[in-house]
Amino acid sequence: MTVQRSTILFGILTAIAVAVCVRLGIWQLDRLQERRAQNSIVQERGNAPALSLRELQGQDTAVTHWRRVRVEGVADYAHEMVHATRSQNGSPGVHLLTPIRPIDGSWGDTAIVLLRGYLYAADGRTVDLDKARESDTLRLDALVTSFPPVRAGTARMASGGRALRLLDRDTLATMMERPLGAMVLLALGDTIMQDISRPTRVPPPTVNDGPHLSYALQWFGFATVFAVGFLVFARGRKTRPRAASTQSAMP
Repeated sequence: MTVQRSTILFGILTAIAVAVCVRLGIWQLDRLQERRAQNSIVQERGNAPALSLRELQGQDTAVTHWRRVRVEGVADYAHEMVHATRSQNGSPGVHLLTPIRPIDGSWGDTAIVLLRGYLYAADGRTVDLDKARESDTLRLDALVTSFPPVRAGTARMASGGRALRLLDRDTLATMMERPLGAMVLLALGDTIMQDISRPTRVPPPTVNDGPHLSYALQWFGFATVFAVGFLVFARGRKTRPRAASTQSAMP
């Protein structure tokens, strides 16, 4: 293969690599814009006046997602479940899923799932639920979240009577023996663990730009390295024949 053909081939490969890196960088910038738009919605809804459970009833979760809610409900600890293999600050544990009924009876027989907090569990599923109880009537602020998309596989863990591997609404409704609202309420409060036998509130999602900008800069940096590397290579291949010709011309 001649010098020119090898340079052309290397140039084509470099152009492809540069194009891929630039495209990935642009994709990360697009994701950054999407995240900022989502952050704006989260902040706007978080700053809106808190809803009551009665006002929450019947509303589309796409509209109420991340709205603050004032919870006043009766906790049904007898049907409480745990979402297994959770972690908080690097420690294994579970999330407590407590069905509640509004005090005013506005939801009828339907219960609402309250993600009451995180509880330490060495094996990620076994906890003493009796010690983790709070008052029978819960009065606290919460954020409206939604059930995750349905995933393949069995939601209930065979090794734990009250433990779930997946947060699935239909499975929870069966285990809690009642119809459930379409949302999950994330209880707000102290997220610092004081006692491993007592629940710690789960922190709400952090509103920030995430890693997208740094990822975009990395991809653009890779594209620059490929381009500069090719220019250095091509220049070196071009000067080598000249040097060889000069040496052969010397007596």
